[in-house]
Order: sequence, then C-alpha cells, then structure tokens
Amino acid sequence: MKYNKTEAKEYARENMRGIWAAALTPFSQDMSIDENGFRQNIRHWVDDLGIEGLFISGKQGEFFSMSLEERKRTFEIAAEETTGAGATIMSCSDQNMDVVLDLAHHAQNVGADYIVVHAPILHFASDRDELLRQYYKHISDEVDIGIALWSHPDSGYLMSPELCAELADLPNVVAIKYSVPREMYAKLTKLAGDKLLVSTASEEEWLDNILDLGWQLYLCSSPPYLLQTAADRRMHDYTQAAFAGDIDNARSIWQSLEPVRQALKSTRPGGKPQSHQKYWQELLGQAGGCVRRPMLELTDEEKAATKAAFDACGLVTTPAAAQ
Repeated sequence: MKYNKTEAKEYARENMRGIWAAALTPFSQDMSIDENGFRQNIRHWVDDLGIEGLFISGKQGEFFSMSLEERKRTFEIAAEETTGAGATIMSCSDQNMDVVLDLAHHAQNVGADYIVVHAPILHFASDRDELLRQYYKHISDEVDIGIALWSHPDSGYLMSPELCAELADLPNVVAIKYSVPREMYAKLTKLAGDKLLVSTASEEEWLDNILDLGWQLYLCSSPPYLLQTAADRRMHDYTQAAFAGDIDNARSIWQSLEPVRQALKSTRPGGKPQSHQKYWQELLGQAGGCVRRPMLELTDEEKAATKAAFDACGLVTTPAAAQ
C-alpha cells in the first residue's frame, strides 16, 4: 500500500480526486471474462481519456454474476494496468462478510488504492443504524486500506447523513458513493467536512456539485468513457475548467454534451443497462461484449435505435473530425 491506515484520510484527500469511472466487465461469447479487451479498455480510459480512477467489479461490472476468483482476477488486471497511471477502487460488496473481507484483503495485497463496500441488505432489523455501525467498524478493524461507503436504494434503505458522518470517524473510511437525493448528499457534505469525500454517480449533477459544494471527486459510473473519446474529452474539459474557476467555460462545455447525454439516455431499454452501455462501447471502438444472466441482451431493433442516436449525437470519434 501507498499509505498506512492512519494516513488513509489524508492520502485520499490529496489523491482521490477528479473523474473516477465504474468499469463494465466485457464477457466473451463463451461467457468468460475477455481479459485482453478489459486491459485495452483500461489503458484507453486512463491514457486516452485521462480518467483518474476506476471502480472495478461493482454493479455496473456485474459482480453479482461472477465467481469469487473472477472478481479477484479483475482486481489483479486493473491493478496491473493502472500501475504508474490511474488508480483503483475495488468493489468488495457482498452479503457474506467472509467474502467481503477476502476480497478486501486481496485488493490490499495486489496494490489497489481503495475498496468500496455497499451497505448490505438487512433482514428483520429493528435497529438498523447499530447494525451498520458494527458492520463497517468490523471491516475497518480488519483491513488497513481506505474504505468507501456506498449507500443506494438497492439495499432497501438509505443511510442517513448523520449516520454516514458518524461512520466517517472510522480511521480508514475515506469516501462515500452516496446515491441519494441532492438534499441528503449536500447535508452530508456539510456534516462530514474533511473527514469524508462525498460523491454521487450523476454526471448531470457533477458540475454543480463542484461549484456549489466544493466536491473534488466524481465516484462514479460509466459516463466518463461513454460520453468521451480520445478526440472529444468534454467531461474532462469542463471538470478541469470548473476546478480552475473558469465557470462560464465549464458551463458552456457541460451544456454542449446534452445531445450526447440524451442519445445515451433515450435509447436505453428498461432492464438492460449493461448490455446497452456495452453496445455503446463497441460503437466507440471499446471492448463491450456480452452480459451474463440475469441481465438481458439488446434486440436488433434496440441496437439499430441506439446506433442511429449515436451517429446523430455529435460526439467526435476521430481526431480529423475534431479539427
């Protein structure tokens, strides 16, 4: 590790910044992980798009359909490919605590920068906050690596800003992916201060969160490599403009991406987020591949509608077109 447990918060405050993307996992026709394609994607995201960090084997990455060994293998690949450029946060989310800790120790051992652990689904819980206090304290006690919390409606509840601010007192809890309404994450930002890097996955809200809430971290979803190409890095550009205080330019660049956002959003069929995004990746020249059950593939009609929207959205895909 690049820091010890007591240095985790300070290290994250200095190094966990900018745009972090949630990696989709490309699967081949035989449903094995396309390791070469995954490596090529990571290099493109880090080298060509300037993405600062990658969220590995989360829900976007279909961790729920992967074996423990496959999840560990994606950690290894990501750590190898980001050596010297880019950072990683490995998703160790699972309902089984032994699996969470096994993945966390593996992430720590292969050189990951951080881990993220989703708030668990809780059954028959009458004192949910106390369960969550003990849940995250146990993980914190067992590992040295920096931990990001993750609260999302998929758990069946949302952790309150007050509880999250309390959990931020744990020595190696450094960040949170807080998939909640804006008033909740704004409140947590104020409550937590320098103890916790607060973020949410909405690219549409990212600019306002930099300007209004002083955020330094986008953590994270797939827009950083779906809305951008090597010749058209507008998300990167408006982010850097905002960080530099060039607000008018940042807003102008942000607004110019609206046709691309709408093309991506309007063609995504309900229940097929990964397959739709993987097909969009293929249109961009990235490795997309198949999805594993229970996720569903796009129909030919859905692909045709997505391709038509992609072609018309104005995303620049070649250097010559950018001139």
